[in-house]
Amino acid sequence: MGATLAGWLQAVALVGALALCYRPLGDYIAHLLTSAKHLRAERGLYKVVGVDADADQRWPVYLRSVLAFSALSVLFLYGLIRLQTHLLLSLGVPEMEAHQAWNTAISFTTNTNWQSYSGESAMGHLVQMAGLAVQNFVSAAVGIAVVAALIRGFTRNRTDRVGNFWVDLTRIVLRLLLPISIVFALVLVASGVVQNFHGFEQVTTLGGGTQSVPGGPVASQEVIKLLGTNGGGFYNANSAHPFENPTGFTNLLEVFLLLVIAFALPRTFGKMVGDHRQGYAIVAVMGLFWVASAALITFFEHQHSGSALQAAGAAMEGKEQRFGVAASSLFAASTTLTSTGAVNSFHDSFTPLGGGLTVFDMMLGEIAPGGTGSGLYGMLILAIVAVFVAGLMVGRTPEYLGKKLGGREMKFASLYILTTPAIVLIGAGTAIALPGERAGMLNDGAHGFSEVLYAFTSAANNNGSAFAGITVNTTWYDTALGLAMVCGRFLPMVFVLALAGSLARQRPVPASAGTLPTHRPLFVGLLSGVVLIVVGLTYFPALALGPIAEGLH
Repeated sequence: MGATLAGWLQAVALVGALALCYRPLGDYIAHLLTSAKHLRAERGLYKVVGVDADADQRWPVYLRSVLAFSALSVLFLYGLIRLQTHLLLSLGVPEMEAHQAWNTAISFTTNTNWQSYSGESAMGHLVQMAGLAVQNFVSAAVGIAVVAALIRGFTRNRTDRVGNFWVDLTRIVLRLLLPISIVFALVLVASGVVQNFHGFEQVTTLGGGTQSVPGGPVASQEVIKLLGTNGGGFYNANSAHPFENPTGFTNLLEVFLLLVIAFALPRTFGKMVGDHRQGYAIVAVMGLFWVASAALITFFEHQHSGSALQAAGAAMEGKEQRFGVAASSLFAASTTLTSTGAVNSFHDSFTPLGGGLTVFDMMLGEIAPGGTGSGLYGMLILAIVAVFVAGLMVGRTPEYLGKKLGGREMKFASLYILTTPAIVLIGAGTAIALPGERAGMLNDGAHGFSEVLYAFTSAANNNGSAFAGITVNTTWYDTALGLAMVCGRFLPMVFVLALAGSLARQRPVPASAGTLPTHRPLFVGLLSGVVLIVVGLTYFPALALGPIAEGLH
């Protein structure tokens, strides 16, 4: 079977699997977010924490709960990392520097999972399991909880309540993420992914030498890093490492895991607002961008100018031979269009335009389908902007799902859209302007700028993947990228929850002859255009200085 045919078959199988899961998984998530019943284990947790599970919160209280929980998570994880040399299963790894530990604690709490260290040599097993893996669960749950509050803003009327964060968080972890993770962790173990408590084992290589090979609880962390669109990796090579991703089957399964919840959430949205057509329209836009990105990256990676690339038949530098261009490109598009950041190839070695597309995917706000929760609320913000633009065209007050979009709502939407680009461009511009930080670039010219731009784009969009080729384990970069992760995660949540509260207080507006239908192909096209124009063009000057300039050269 040829590589091209194999790539097409993988894509078709992936689309089929996602389509099969869209309805049942989306409906199940809607059920757990709306059910009035609490499981016995959940009631026990609420009693221990002191939470009234039947009391809904106003949006400022919901926001304070999110921020307080995340702040405590950062402090706990920071302390665990700093004290790991004194804990069980530390494997004798050296103590992590304070600035790097802070950066790592911020990274995993914000669902970014940016790593300026080699996982197998910097983290003991206890920190991997009790620290990093736990944050993989709860940070993903926080994103879904926030989008649940936004959806309630559309469904509720004349109230200031948007749900209970502690109930949402608990249900998402116990009823959604944990069961799926257990099942697929067993599948990964059966497929050859490592799961043990071994330290470093000395093995004899085929050449007769010796090599120190680390083991660990890999499969259990691998599944939630993908399912929760976290990223990171037990090993420095991430999903290119054969212990994390041994076969073509596990590679396709991992892409499926990082997409399945994000693509099912539009169904949850349609179910909760009482109109499944709204969910179909949103998922159609997500699907269009995902298919286009995967196809274009694959196309650019097959452009093999130069004798070495012509001999290989494609741009194979930095790619696993067992996966090839098609599977590597599919993974790259999927991981950068979500907030996952896991990689099975070296994005720095992609062709200029292929690598540029991975940056552009993140710059779109990772909304196709995006991270767990964050992708959907990002797309809904853009849908509000699209409805507002359409309203201006016809000269009437815009409405979306029976809610008027006035000045207050549009201010929150505008601030959401402007926040992340400001973080990315200010951060990258500052790094380029400082001679000491410029010296950390291993390449100069357009490619060197792309490295810096990728780093801040990844941090601010909570992606976590790295273009590499840049030394980021310094006090300045750990601090700057950490601030980018915090602001890029929580400032947008402030505006999303404020918008949810504003919508929930409104009275429903009945549809009329002048109401824009938001479930038809016309709206799908309008929303796609808004994504490209409002978001994409914001970054065009920066892209022109980096990957576009390098590609044209």
